[in-house]
Amino acid sequence: MTETTLDARGLSCPLPVLKANRALRTMPEGARLRVLTTDRASITDFQVFCRETGHALVAFTDQNGIYAFTIKRRTESPNTPQAKRS
Repeated sequence: MTETTLDARGLSCPLPVLKANRALRTMPEGARLRVLTTDRASITDFQVFCRETGHALVAFTDQNGIYAFTIKRRTESPNTPQAKRS
């Protein structure tokens, strides 16, 4: 499976997480998103984001202040309630 890269370098909290969330919503289940950031707060932000949303944080690297997060989009459970349609 291919990996999509989101360049969020230069953006401050909460923008990298918000942009990643928006990107993940458009991706198929199980797809991987690689997010590049320079905001040190994003280290904690992405850990919390993945824990609370069910996405998997599968990799993290720090190379000279550029943080790279690889996130695997969660798989929707058949028991996940769907929004009601009117």
